[in-house]
Amino acid sequence: MPQFEVSTPQRTYAAVVERGAIARLPDFLPASHGKLFVVTTQDVWALHSERFAAAIGSRPFHVLFFAGGESNKRMAHVEQLAETMAEHGADRSSLVIAFGGGIVTDLGGFLAAIFMRGIPVIQIPTTLLAQVDAAVGGKTGANLVAGKNLVGSFHQPLAVLIDPAVLATLPEREYRAGLYEVIKTGIIATEPLFRILADQRDAVLAQHHHVVDHIVAESIRVKAEVVSADERESGRRKILNFGHTFGHALEAETHYTAFLHGEAVSWGMRAATYLARDLGLLQASDCQSILYVLDRYGPIPSVKGIAAEALERRLVKDKKTIQSKVHFVLPVCIGDVIVKADVPPEPVLQAIEKALADCQ
Repeated sequence: MPQFEVSTPQRTYAAVVERGAIARLPDFLPASHGKLFVVTTQDVWALHSERFAAAIGSRPFHVLFFAGGESNKRMAHVEQLAETMAEHGADRSSLVIAFGGGIVTDLGGFLAAIFMRGIPVIQIPTTLLAQVDAAVGGKTGANLVAGKNLVGSFHQPLAVLIDPAVLATLPEREYRAGLYEVIKTGIIATEPLFRILADQRDAVLAQHHHVVDHIVAESIRVKAEVVSADERESGRRKILNFGHTFGHALEAETHYTAFLHGEAVSWGMRAATYLARDLGLLQASDCQSILYVLDRYGPIPSVKGIAAEALERRLVKDKKTIQSKVHFVLPVCIGDVIVKADVPPEPVLQAIEKALADCQ
């Protein structure tokens, strides 16, 4: 299985995609590391603690349990985790291992970024969404009531260990939610990946090893290349936000309780696709292909009762909004997108309304 290099000004590290990759954890622990702290959730630990224990061997570690859930991805929980670390003697030689889904990798990475002004972190993502998106690239953060990930830091890990075998333990809804991030990768950068998802749906949903391993590896290849070219989202990395600007508005408007992140991104990609078509940037045939594939991996929870105007107001609070200008990532064909900031409000509202109508 492949290993991809992520090279940034902060650090160069490996993103390993391999069945059984968790067993390679000792290969990436610094020789002089201090106390090890594992940030995880009760459900992940119940499923995978034996894998972790076998990998870590005789090294002592302390488990920090996080309640999980997007609504708990808040500063109060980061403070609680940091207090527990301090109580157990953590210092600047300590190391955090974020072992879980995207919320854990985000929050665990943020904890490492700010504890004693920064200690190392190793990411071991256990959901598909975390494997193909959240764990790679150094984005960490917590939510505010005003919006998603509005406090955070770029903190690159020492390594990311991606084991596709653990995906077999995911509930179907969680797995499908992660697939939307894979679809996103195909739309923004690699048409062949999109076609695999379009043409091999049954194999993808059945988690046939050769298909899953390929789509995960291809997603990591793209993410590694984009992050290596633009660590802090000043240019090309913005394309990774396709579907996220609209999706984050949906998550915030529903108080982070109704949608998994990937489901919100799916809806967001739908809105962005309509917007691109209506602005004359995307051919109708490509628009139909994107909507068809999103439908094939759905449905997502109903958006009935959500006001388009409320979502439009949320857009300006997104962390990617600069000087009150919303930066939309819009497809121009399958495999390529542009970032556009000078979009009038009328077509934005119309695109939101169309996407809401599709998902009642």
